[in-house]
Amino acid sequence: MDTDHITDVWDRVFATQPDPSVWLVVATAVVALAVVLPYGAWRIARNAITIAHEGGHGLVALLTGRKLDGIRLHSDTSGLTVSRGKPHGLGMILTAAAGYLAPSLLGLAGAALLAAGHITALLWGATALLLAMLVMTRNAYGVLTVVLAGAAFFLVSWLTNPDVQAAFAYAVVWFLLLGGVRPPFEIQGKRKRMLRAAPAAPSGAVAGRRAGQVDSDPDQLARLTNVPAAVWLGLFHVVTLCSLIGGGRWLLEL
Repeated sequence: MDTDHITDVWDRVFATQPDPSVWLVVATAVVALAVVLPYGAWRIARNAITIAHEGGHGLVALLTGRKLDGIRLHSDTSGLTVSRGKPHGLGMILTAAAGYLAPSLLGLAGAALLAAGHITALLWGATALLLAMLVMTRNAYGVLTVVLAGAAFFLVSWLTNPDVQAAFAYAVVWFLLLGGVRPPFEIQGKRKRMLRAAPAAPSGAVAGRRAGQVDSDPDQLARLTNVPAAVWLGLFHVVTLCSLIGGGRWLLEL
């Protein structure tokens, strides 16, 4: 690859693009909302949120010095990220907390890029993150979903015109911002149902160890920090809602 070609690619990726029309920004927000709210559409689209969720666990595990063993994504939209290191301490806490925050924070970062006019850079950055995640994905379904997502970002960034790129990028960022809000409410509802259905804990039993709660991120954080799971859920709600408000203001240029 000669120097001129490298320069052309660099300019294409990092150059700024003109802001899309307001109607496109609003239309992509409506489309994203129509995917997030109905259960049928959400059941399928939630796979993308799971990719961001498990990717958040994996990225923070690496940044805090833990060894990432692998990531698994399942067809029921659940996932699992396995890392090795101290079973307690700040690194473990940050790793456990990253999952529910990752989609919204990625959406917020994406909104900042779009507000600055870096549409193509966002698409290529997402492709690079998905490629990095692919290396650590350990099951066939996970590999398939990550490859399809990465291919979608790459093909849109390389083959389509600026208007299509803008529509795709804005739809993705709106989806991350809106879709990031729903999972904390889902896990909160699931925990409430389990608490109502669970029998009274016998004398001497450890609180929060009822079946079905052991593997949830808020309960894991509660055990790591002695801070109630409800407080961690509250933090997830605050961060995801604030990200939606802040990112939405950037996207709408308010």
